[in-house]
Amino acid sequence: MGAALDDCQFARKPGGARKRSIQPVIGDFALRLFTSKAAAAFLLTLGLAACAREGDIQQTGILTRYSACPPVAVLAPAGDVTFFNPPNSTDASAIDVVANITNVRSTCTGADVGENIITEVTFDVQARRSDNRGARSITVPYFATVVQGSSNVVAKRVRQLTLTFADGAYRTSSAGAATSRVLRSAATLPDDIRRQITRERRPGAPDAAIDPMADPAVRAAVDRAHFEVLLGFELTPAQLRYNATR
Repeated sequence: MGAALDDCQFARKPGGARKRSIQPVIGDFALRLFTSKAAAAFLLTLGLAACAREGDIQQTGILTRYSACPPVAVLAPAGDVTFFNPPNSTDASAIDVVANITNVRSTCTGADVGENIITEVTFDVQARRSDNRGARSITVPYFATVVQGSSNVVAKRVRQLTLTFADGAYRTSSAGAATSRVLRSAATLPDDIRRQITRERRPGAPDAAIDPMADPAVRAAVDRAHFEVLLGFELTPAQLRYNATR
């Protein structure tokens, strides 16, 4: 059983800067291998010449080609779910079934040509139970959502996935899937923002040390062009509270 978001179009929406900045598009490049936004911002202040090539070593990192394909990840608080028997107990001795999302894989098409960027996602749900007596099936709801600018949910689909335990088996697994479509124009920075980020900054110039991402308009444009696909279990308030406090 799978989830499909392929009947949705995710377009750029108006709005201000988000709470968290993300990797900037730099022409056809982006900065990788940085552990903090500040490190990436510092390299931007050095200036990137138009002749920079993929693999070039800069002072604080390696320049690599940017992909407009949305990254895919499991939302941390919703990556696993625990069922109890009896349901109103959260004692370790009452744990009945535990399931988690793993082996997430994705393929992306349309990042360079076409109207839409299409991301196909597959994943496994692995589960274990505490009592292996008898064959048994359990249904778990899961979601796939497309987030713009780190905080703006533009689409969400909830689907059901069935886990079947054979008699005598403690473990089982099942496969899930999701598909997202994002307008390529929405995931592309406007030309004026690209120029502002990539323009060469010469040492000693008055603006050489100014981070382009300090400009709220630039930061907001970068956020609007950033999409990601997040997966997780559709948890009840009690299940989410258990995951947060265990």
